[in-house]
Amino acid sequence: MSEDTLPAGSDSDPLAELRARAEALEQRLATAEQDARSRVARAELKVEAVRAGIVDLDGLKLLDLDVGALTSEGQIANAAEIIGQFRRAKPWLFGGASSSSRASPPPAQPPRQKLAVDMTDGEYQAARTAILKHQF
Repeated sequence: MSEDTLPAGSDSDPLAELRARAEALEQRLATAEQDARSRVARAELKVEAVRAGIVDLDGLKLLDLDVGALTSEGQIANAAEIIGQFRRAKPWLFGGASSSSRASPPPAQPPRQKLAVDMTDGEYQAARTAILKHQF
């Protein structure tokens, strides 16, 4: 290429400009990958923290996100362990179980009939009359 075909103001070699541009793009790609990994790690830790009963998700800012290594599936392999250690270190950030927890309610029990020995005389007479009415 002659100097006449170069754009005005470009005194350098076009190959050097392309290399510099490629390096800048590679740097931006590396930064974007790091940001994406950081977001995925933060999301994984949020899920585990909610499961552990964290009161305020802002408390996760105290965690070092480089602690957990991402697997090829994009998950933190030891997220539950990290949150468990975090819970032991900072228990005030975690509350009791919430209404959205996976704890099951106690099983329903059928109403228990009152025994005759537990009834007063009036209750016994009323229950005896009711039973006798329904027999015939």
